[in-house]
Amino acid sequence: MKHYVALTKPRIALMVALTAGLGWALAGGRATAGFWIMILGVSLASAASGTLNQYVERVEDGIMNRTKKRPLPLGNITPRAALAFGLALAIIGPTIVWAACGRLAAGLTAATIAMYVLAYTPLKKVTPQTTWIGAAAGAMPPLIGWAAYSGSLSPKAWALFGIQFLWQIPHFLALFWIYREEYAAAGFRTMPVVHPDGGTTAAQIALHSFTLLPMTMLPVVLGMAGLPYAFAALTIGIVFLGFGLRASWTMSIVDSRRLFLASLAYLPLIFGMLYFGGV
Repeated sequence: MKHYVALTKPRIALMVALTAGLGWALAGGRATAGFWIMILGVSLASAASGTLNQYVERVEDGIMNRTKKRPLPLGNITPRAALAFGLALAIIGPTIVWAACGRLAAGLTAATIAMYVLAYTPLKKVTPQTTWIGAAAGAMPPLIGWAAYSGSLSPKAWALFGIQFLWQIPHFLALFWIYREEYAAAGFRTMPVVHPDGGTTAAQIALHSFTLLPMTMLPVVLGMAGLPYAFAALTIGIVFLGFGLRASWTMSIVDSRRLFLASLAYLPLIFGMLYFGGV
């Protein structure tokens, strides 16, 4: 059982569940039965994406040190079993969301799986532009949660999407830079692999670290949050921008790792403040 759990990338599934729940809550929803059913469906959909991603990349995962201990490279689960498990989750997850919350939320859930598995995953070996496809897929959960409760998408929902989308670019580029040699050996055409001098990666880290700052102010403009949130988000955003600018300036492994670790704290802080002290 533990090997199947590892296939689902449970930490990512937890983040997906939390950010989908944030979308539901900020749309005005409460923790009703429909909420928990939505969370279940979205979590299963995330598990499907993680499982099918590992199925497609099982050979590459075996080459990279950071992934070679996953269940498929170790032979703990057969590829056929992983594929069947992932496909079952990919059907069950959106179906549960549809039954509880309607077609829009279910459609967004299914689209997220398709973007991640059918676009982002295979195109990683073709072009570095897949980083933006992966970021779009990763930013969908707040939209799903919002649509699940309200049945529609408003500018407020897209503001949540924008924050999570922009946050992912420095987050992943820092990771790609740290492990660029492993990604190159596995045949992935990430930006640090395609542009090994680091100039393009540095520019994108700096650009998105900066644009993330005004994006976190959009909830204030839209009436989702008040001045306490604005001041706190601005302070945290400036600190995060500092990590991003330093990493983009030195492009050292140490500073890239610091940026990556800072990004792990950044999103929970911003979304937590938005939920607990928004207006």
